[in-house]
Amino acid sequence: MKTLHTDIAVIGAGTAGLAAYRAAKAAGKRALLIEGGPYGTTCARVGCMPSKLLIAAAEAAHSAAHTEAFGVHVNGEISVDGVEVMDRVKRERDRFVGFVLEGVENIPADDKLRGYARFVSDTVLRVDDHTEVHASRVVIATGSRPSVPPPLRALGDRLVVNDEVFAWDDLPRRVAVFGPGVIGLELGQALARLGVDVRVFGVSGSLGGISDPQVRLNARKIFQREFYLDPDARVLETTRVGDEVEVRYVTLDNSERTERFDYALVATGRRANVDGLGLENTSLALNAHGVPEFDRQTMQAGDSPIFIAGDANADAPLLHEAADEGRIAGENAARFPDVRQGLRRAPLAVVFSDPQIAVAGQGYGRLVPGTFVIGEVDFTDQGRSRVMLKNKGMLHVYADIATGRFLGAEMVGPGAEHIGHLLAWAVQQELTVARMLEMPFYHPVIEEGLRTALRDAAAKLARAQEALLSEESERETA
Repeated sequence: MKTLHTDIAVIGAGTAGLAAYRAAKAAGKRALLIEGGPYGTTCARVGCMPSKLLIAAAEAAHSAAHTEAFGVHVNGEISVDGVEVMDRVKRERDRFVGFVLEGVENIPADDKLRGYARFVSDTVLRVDDHTEVHASRVVIATGSRPSVPPPLRALGDRLVVNDEVFAWDDLPRRVAVFGPGVIGLELGQALARLGVDVRVFGVSGSLGGISDPQVRLNARKIFQREFYLDPDARVLETTRVGDEVEVRYVTLDNSERTERFDYALVATGRRANVDGLGLENTSLALNAHGVPEFDRQTMQAGDSPIFIAGDANADAPLLHEAADEGRIAGENAARFPDVRQGLRRAPLAVVFSDPQIAVAGQGYGRLVPGTFVIGEVDFTDQGRSRVMLKNKGMLHVYADIATGRFLGAEMVGPGAEHIGHLLAWAVQQELTVARMLEMPFYHPVIEEGLRTALRDAAAKLARAQEALLSEESERETA
């Protein structure tokens, strides 16, 4: 067995791992990038980019089929060629992966090691059966994988996860989607718009990461008008019947139904890839899910020389977060034991459904009841949205009563990916609602809807703060 010595060993060459490696090298340290699977990030191969390619095709089909309201009539039937759709998805996906591979190829050969790493101790790794790596510090950046509930595993090759959808050569006829989170909602709607007969089943009412009950209900009603969606479904049985999946469930009108599908697309969450790392051989404390406990400001696991970044820590499984975490982990691994807090940006999450969903800053579920007000706008009559026939959805903005500071927002509606960015920037700058209302709003734009919500919040803040002053005055008098 060969032995290698390095300052920093990075396990995983995805978004977080590459960022950690580059940060370590920029700090002048020796770094070794260890990867057992194919090079190329989750985003490029099976995540962000191929899903957006499928969504783009779906939006084209949907737009072409809904022109009559504008007085524009398409002569002839609109047809979707599933083979052509999937061919473009795969070609463009491979192009994006190619860019990542070019970057990996430019890394010196001596800085790369192929194989799966396991901890022998905090600073010793065994890579397959060929190499032992002695590192002063280690960064875990092993990513995540789809999590499949045990009852569905019996469906065999009729069960697919999002990773496998993008390997299809053609579109299926019927698909049952389990899990209306970000992935399930995006892919479920895209497939439905491309002519696939879709049923989307969820549990506990969850939908697209929305925690605000009113915004979630608004979104639910919008999507249910387009395709079958039950976020609180009662699925009685799923079985494999030949080359089909049979699903017996209780419908929205409370009747029992049995249907067959070509595939069951399971989008019920992801699991951190840490269970094969031999963490039992380290000094790390693990949480209930087997993930090392760590400081999200420094990415350090306990007081050890081990850092964990990206999807592997199961904290914020988003590409921009993984890149930030990888950089912080790499920088702190380089300066260990003098670790420092890194820049963590304001939270921002987007679902590329139609209408889109965005959560910026603190979502409703993270706020303390009684400490904030909600500013609201319904996009039904919002000017620019109505002009474009995109007038669906709702935006809630949250503001702190004591300080007037803008805390965050949840939204389903047009342009949410762009409005979400504005709101995340406002959170990071710690702006008050009053300061936000001093900013320019052009006419006519969707952002005028945001102004409406902010004005509503400002009025409610004034009343709430007046009530607080009145209560204080009464206590002083008493």
